[in-house]
Amino acid sequence: MSVIEIRGLRCLCVVGALAHERDARQPLEFDVDLERSFDVAARDDDLTATTNYADATSLVVSVAVEGRFVLLETLAQRVGTALLDFDPALDAVVVAVRKLRPPIEEDVATVGVRCRVSRP
Repeated sequence: MSVIEIRGLRCLCVVGALAHERDARQPLEFDVDLERSFDVAARDDDLTATTNYADATSLVVSVAVEGRFVLLETLAQRVGTALLDFDPALDAVVVAVRKLRPPIEEDVATVGVRCRVSRP
C-alpha cells in the first residue's frame, strides 16, 4: 500500500465544547494520509491515475470550515468519511487534527486526535 501525505494544513474552524470556542473560529492543523495504490500513476506519470492532493486538501478545509463541531473526534471522522466518498480508489484515510491554541492552562503546544477511516 502507498500513502499520499498532506502535512501541516491549517485553517480556522469552530470546534470545541466551551462557550467561547463555539463563538469564534480557532486555528487547527491537519495531517492526512491517503492510503491507496499509485503504481499505475507512478508507472505512467499520470495525475489522473492517482488522488489529486490539491482537491483532497480543498475538501478537508471545506468540511472543517463549513461545519461546527463540539469534538475534534467528530471533525476528524467527518473529514475521513468525506475523503473516502470523494475518491473510491482510496482504501483508507488517516486524519490527525490539532488545536494550535488549546483552551487549557498547561503549557502545551497542541492537543489533538488521530483516526483511521477505512472501507468496510
